[in-house]
Amino acid sequence: MSEQRIQQAIQLIDEINQCDPVSEIVDGIAQPKEWLYGVRMSECLAEFIPEASTALQIAARAQHIKRWSIPRSEHPLGREGYYKWRQSLGRLHAEEAMAIAAQVGCEQAEIQAIGRMLRKEKLKRDPQVQALEDVICLVFLKYYFTAFAEKHTPEKLIVIVQKTWAKMSEKGHEAALKLPFTPEQQALLAKALG
Repeated sequence: MSEQRIQQAIQLIDEINQCDPVSEIVDGIAQPKEWLYGVRMSECLAEFIPEASTALQIAARAQHIKRWSIPRSEHPLGREGYYKWRQSLGRLHAEEAMAIAAQVGCEQAEIQAIGRMLRKEKLKRDPQVQALEDVICLVFLKYYFTAFAEKHTPEKLIVIVQKTWAKMSEKGHEAALKLPFTPEQQALLAKALG
């Protein structure tokens, strides 16, 4: 039954994320950006925690649900504006995912857990919230780090890697170190983590 709820929730999340006006080219085919991100989150979660709970599976797929509806430009420039934007997104993702979880018949405790995960409440203290954060970081390192690295200086990248690393658990670190980094990225990681 819970497997059926997960599949129904994923289908509803995907229907929303397939409306993303921004696309990413993969193997010559344009894919809706946040739909693709959701697929990558689910795949990474399945690898990282094969026995993930219903709530964690739904939260992972919904991590960027409807993200394009709150553009970064709606918040001021600078660090404070960035954090406010991220908090707005967290609330949006939580509301959307919780509504979908309720729609497919998830229990109240699962719905609340999805909200906590997507709002990043009790990071480092709640194992489910931490697991989602680990998967977010792994997806960033696996799929988005190369493009990100092309736009920033090595100094800025070192800071970003250190911040990413600080958010992760020991298990997350172990999984990250197994990713297929280029020799340049390996050297940068060694510098950041050394």
